[in-house]
Amino acid sequence: MSRRPLDTTQALPAVAPPPAVSLVALCTALFKVRIGFAITLAALGGAVLAAGQWPPLLDTLILSVAVLLAASGAGAYNHYYDRDIDAVMGRTRGRPFVNGLISARTAWPVLFFAMIAAGSGLAAWHFNLAAGLFTAAGALTYAIVYTMWLKRRTDLNIVIGGAAGSWAVLAGAAATGEFGSTAVLWLALVLFLWTPSHFWSLAIALADDYRRAKVPMLPVTRGVTTAVRWNWINTLLLAASTVALAVVVNTPLLWLGALAGSGWLLWTTWQMVRDPVRGKAMTAFKASLIQLGALLAGLFTAFMVPG
Repeated sequence: MSRRPLDTTQALPAVAPPPAVSLVALCTALFKVRIGFAITLAALGGAVLAAGQWPPLLDTLILSVAVLLAASGAGAYNHYYDRDIDAVMGRTRGRPFVNGLISARTAWPVLFFAMIAAGSGLAAWHFNLAAGLFTAAGALTYAIVYTMWLKRRTDLNIVIGGAAGSWAVLAGAAATGEFGSTAVLWLALVLFLWTPSHFWSLAIALADDYRRAKVPMLPVTRGVTTAVRWNWINTLLLAASTVALAVVVNTPLLWLGALAGSGWLLWTTWQMVRDPVRGKAMTAFKASLIQLGALLAGLFTAFMVPG
């Protein structure tokens, strides 16, 4: 499937760009800082599990900067590459390359991939080659494998694209020199399974948007009923993997985060299965954020509290 600009003549009515946006708000939107922050937390989770404790402060800061820099470059390139379909979708029509706040110059991709290279290089220089390669793999999985290759070609886009978070976990673990532990591999699997549950719920809620943009998300290609069914199966696997991680680490605080977050996600996803309307799909989408946040909060706190 070739990448051609979409015919946006039938798109939603044009929306005037906002009159003024602060530099912080613009950068936050452009570089997908919230997603980058989540990826960074995943990397820190891998580091904590691999080391069995929090890394030294300097290592924590450098790992955070390296992963966030690479993830931000990948996120910004996603904005640049997807500006044609973003213009069609109501959720994304306010993005900087769409609303005119930033002109889509050909030099932008050079900057974005330089950020990926810089973040990966920093990880390789301060830690080791494996940390740098895993950091690069995560960013390039999102920027190239998902954005340029899978997103417009297959409804497995999100499934395979979920590897981006898993690479981040391995990057954090590699920074400590121990990326093959059982707990690290379970967390990498959790991140891999988390991505479909997270984005399929959003795609179910916004199926008309994705259909208009001709993006082959699961509810567009297979129908909402099938998408809801697969989302439920994936969420069961996600919850089981989360519990398996808690069994391996076996600390009360991690158990609390794993059970509370997964329980809420299972409940909201089941409500969506029973009645797959937009509101319940969005509730499940938000619950997936709570699930990951509760798990990582339990993990981080468990290794901060003496026990």
